[in-house]
Amino acid sequence: MEGTPNTKQPENEWHLTSDRPVFIQIMEKLKLDIVTGVYAPGDKLPSVRDLAGEAAVNPNTMQRAFSELEREGLVYTQRTSGRFITEDTTMIDQLKEQMALDAISRFLKSMRQLGFSGEETLRLLTEALKEEKQ
Repeated sequence: MEGTPNTKQPENEWHLTSDRPVFIQIMEKLKLDIVTGVYAPGDKLPSVRDLAGEAAVNPNTMQRAFSELEREGLVYTQRTSGRFITEDTTMIDQLKEQMALDAISRFLKSMRQLGFSGEETLRLLTEALKEEKQ
């Protein structure tokens, strides 16, 4: 099945920094766009050149990110048609869960560094969730 060109725009801009390799930051952004539905399973990705222009990076850097995503199985190439998001929704769901677990781990580490116990963190989190529902 050949996907359709994606007409949705990513919600967040490219915020690339010099503290980590740019191609890794690009991969993280594209993964986030995949798990949040900006790019749906089977969607055609914009060209390397188009995305490189949007992100203001060298096309070779964007190509490297695409190649890594392809190696991981999140993206595949059809020779004459371009690159597409995997249609393996289980893989996408697993990636989403792993990204959530990574975010939770970073959060818990930050709370420990602030001196909060697990119980205190849970209490604060519960309060914040209640506030958010209101």
